[in-house]
Amino acid sequence: MPYLNAADGTPLFYNDWGAGKPVVLIHGWPLNQDMWEYQAPVLAANGYRVIAYDRRGFGRSGQPWSGYDYDTLASDLAAILDGLDLQGATLIGYSMGGGEVARYLSRYGTARVAKAVLMSAVTPMLLQNAGNPDGVPQAVFDQMLEGLAADRPNFLAGFGKQFMGAGLLNFTVTTEILQWCLWQAMAGSPKATMDCVRAFSATDFREDMRAFTVPTLIIHGTDDATVPIGVSGRASARLVPAAKLLDYEGAPHGLFFTHKDRLNADLLEFLRG
Repeated sequence: MPYLNAADGTPLFYNDWGAGKPVVLIHGWPLNQDMWEYQAPVLAANGYRVIAYDRRGFGRSGQPWSGYDYDTLASDLAAILDGLDLQGATLIGYSMGGGEVARYLSRYGTARVAKAVLMSAVTPMLLQNAGNPDGVPQAVFDQMLEGLAADRPNFLAGFGKQFMGAGLLNFTVTTEILQWCLWQAMAGSPKATMDCVRAFSATDFREDMRAFTVPTLIIHGTDDATVPIGVSGRASARLVPAAKLLDYEGAPHGLFFTHKDRLNADLLEFLRG
């Protein structure tokens, strides 16, 4: 299996499919790069070189005790771009992965980057405080951490249903898809899983948003109960005036599966534009 080492020596697993202009896929919490099953093959088949990697602590990457802050995670992304000598890449960050895109651009610039996509992303800031009154209350994240500490499999199974918008009246997500997401989540280190909740909930990316000087696409579901569109997708669009915002009406957080056909078409249109 292919690996590159992060700056601190942590091995980062990645897949490298296809040929053409590079597209780097950065997965969300608590999944791994397998979540791109319905995007990576399509993008590669349409003439792009698709690189998807497992964040440290998740999937097949190393599981160090520390390094789950966004400065380190952006450094890991830089290790992928530098190690593969990618030029003119499009960075696609989903959920927590949107934070890596923002912090990478603000720390490392756009020398290797041609375009960016924020998909159901946690940018510009999730946590509610005096400077971000419309954010998500700290109690929500405290409850997540308590659930993970008490019974991680049970918490993640329940979280997966909200993630995918699954309910009594929604039969578009099968039990098998929910199990697939749970398998991905349980492959993550328990330490990484909890530390990353702290990172994506509390990190303020508002200053980082100034670094989005490349063409940027923002995609967000209007029914996202995990990362609400008002505090995230629409707020990011206000801070990146040249960005194109696509509201997916009725879409939950897990639109990479629930709205995969539309998503793939929109990504290809943006890549070709």
